[in-house]
Amino acid sequence: MSARILAVIFAALIGAGAGAAVYAALDSDDGTTVIRQVQVTQSLQAANRTGTGLTVGAVYKLAHKAVVEITVTSSDSFSGQTQQAQGSGFVYGRKGDVLTNQHVVDHAQSIKVMLWNGKSYPARLIGGDPSTDTAVIRVDAPASMLQPLELGDSDDVEVGDPVVAIGSPFGLQDTVTAGIVSALHRQMTSPNKFTIDNSIQTDAAINHGNSGGPLLNMQGKVIGINSQIESDSGGNDGVGFAVPANTVRKIATKLITTGRAEHAYLGVQLDAAAGGARVVEVVAGKPAAKAGIHVDDVITSFAGEKVSTVDDLRFAVDDKQPGDSVSVTFKRGGDTRTVTVKLAARPS
Repeated sequence: MSARILAVIFAALIGAGAGAAVYAALDSDDGTTVIRQVQVTQSLQAANRTGTGLTVGAVYKLAHKAVVEITVTSSDSFSGQTQQAQGSGFVYGRKGDVLTNQHVVDHAQSIKVMLWNGKSYPARLIGGDPSTDTAVIRVDAPASMLQPLELGDSDDVEVGDPVVAIGSPFGLQDTVTAGIVSALHRQMTSPNKFTIDNSIQTDAAINHGNSGGPLLNMQGKVIGINSQIESDSGGNDGVGFAVPANTVRKIATKLITTGRAEHAYLGVQLDAAAGGARVVEVVAGKPAAKAGIHVDDVITSFAGEKVSTVDDLRFAVDDKQPGDSVSVTFKRGGDTRTVTVKLAARPS
């Protein structure tokens, strides 16, 4: 199955960017994804933790039976013809739940999961969250064949830590690669154009078909779900990105419990400004517009917390739930105003 280019955009949300094309590590998809590179405010020291973990081979033996190959059948929206896409995932818990990327199973008409022993079983979508590119599917397979993995603490990860990736690049099931954590606090742009914070960058080989597979630490715990690569060639150039495990854990719990993962939404586009976040676009009919916030207003406080940067405001909104009412203080010309905003659910 030949790999298709999924995106050829490399840009920052604030200011212009330049660099290689960005690809989702999946064999077939139509969405556009963008990596945003950001400055990390604190100096990160490379960590060499030799002696505190397993060998690559031992991590593989511990984890590979949990990693699955996912085949999705869908219809092409233009031609109507049936097409297949392939990605990876891993077993999470004993009920047959499998974690993967949302873009792996997007628009699926049918899903099949191949386990470590080569046997395939049907699966169904439990829920997907395009904002974090995380999805849960449930495979109808005997419990005795399910070997779940444990999510680790992605906040514990340090630059320089050795890591292992397992998946099915180009349909080559049960492939293991190894590398290090190259950087932290990267920002990926999700399939629905929102930001995935604290993404983990690695030089472990990630290729098309690795999407949804685990990035593991040397204790065999999942620290991220492999999702995107930055590449000039369309293949592995040593720059891969994973959705952090702490994000995955929170979203997976919601998806398994309710089938949905909602995010609060203010309805503005922002740019940097002295002393706050400047509004450059207000989405008509959404919370900010309803509250009377205008383009060029500079937001300085949200829910009683000071806003100094765009990220301050974004993180503050992420901490809320749809339906929450919060105070928003902003500067307009020489005036300072405060309004109450009822947050909505982020559009899909």
